Amino acid sequence: MKDAVEELGEAVAVPFEQARAMPPSVYTSEAFLKRELSDIFSQDWFCVGRASALAAGGDYITLELADQPIVVLRDAKGELRAMSNVCRHRMSTLLEGRGNTRSIVCPYHAWTYNLDGSLRGAPAMTLNTDFCKEHYSLPDIRCEEWLGWVFVTLNPDAPTVASSLSKVEELVGDYGMEGYTETFSETHIWDTNWKVLAENFMESYHLPVCHAGTIGGLSKLEEMICPPGEEAFNYHTILKDDTLNIALAHPSNTRLEGERRRMTYLLAIYPGLMITLTPGYFWYLSLHPHGVGQVKIAFGGGMSPDYVNDPAAQSHFAKLKTLLDEVNVEDRGCTEKVYRGLCATSAQPGHLSHLERPNYDFAHYLNSRVQAANR
Repeated sequence: MKDAVEELGEAVAVPFEQARAMPPSVYTSEAFLKRELSDIFSQDWFCVGRASALAAGGDYITLELADQPIVVLRDAKGELRAMSNVCRHRMSTLLEGRGNTRSIVCPYHAWTYNLDGSLRGAPAMTLNTDFCKEHYSLPDIRCEEWLGWVFVTLNPDAPTVASSLSKVEELVGDYGMEGYTETFSETHIWDTNWKVLAENFMESYHLPVCHAGTIGGLSKLEEMICPPGEEAFNYHTILKDDTLNIALAHPSNTRLEGERRRMTYLLAIYPGLMITLTPGYFWYLSLHPHGVGQVKIAFGGGMSPDYVNDPAAQSHFAKLKTLLDEVNVEDRGCTEKVYRGLCATSAQPGHLSHLERPNYDFAHYLNSRVQAANR
């Protein structure tokens, strides 16, 4: 009997014009999830969120990447850094969620660490003659900022984010994404496999049906462009009309010209960062497996600098956030239905539309990672 890795390899061995969706085992196999955690999430860069959300010294956010607890923070010198979120004493996790702190205090025995990870104090340790405070810093984890996004990786040999995503910068450099400010951030858990939600973002084929109650009527399938993907990402574009003004370039924006003043990019940066970038606003999902049948979602968004100081911007964005929440309800319903269907014994992958080119490229990315680990 073939395993999910073999089935995926066979699925991507055909040209796009003959391609089908990925086999159900790729979404439902516990063994394949283990491979994803070891061969993908432990090796590639993972997006934590926006640097603007960690603006002040002591601002922090915690996460688990491939089962490893991590804290990302702005230290006392204003530098972004990532560290293990595990105490060096009895190995309790340290911080939770996100917030601001002057130091990192273990909730178990109050060992206290500075924001650079060095151990500041450890109560009642003076009688242990081998104890040396200088030997107990929290281990550093690679952390990089790119166009306003914060990434971490467990892989000491991973190429830099900037080098891996240089083609993204070529595509959208004139949008000035590094200056966009996050105005909301949330976390959710949905009952679907993480790849189902990733693929849902990557294709706009579903918009007229899944989003009939919100944005479906605004979606013109004939205007969607889905070019072949790149090694580290795929994308497609949609042209927006003036139904939602904040999606268009602000009158003061002189960087964008012609159709780019109304062009939306849907960027899927592997493995799990999904960005909708418009001239006026952005929103994103950062996805991580939460078991086979659930996905943990970091959901956030905000505005371009041109709109931040616009008198009507907050009103526009409040309406946008309401719309995004409604769209999320629709996406949750659709993606959870897909996962339930994938678990059926009768589930068989169908042929892909030309509008699902990004899904085909995503399958190739996944296959390249798990096959590389086999060699």
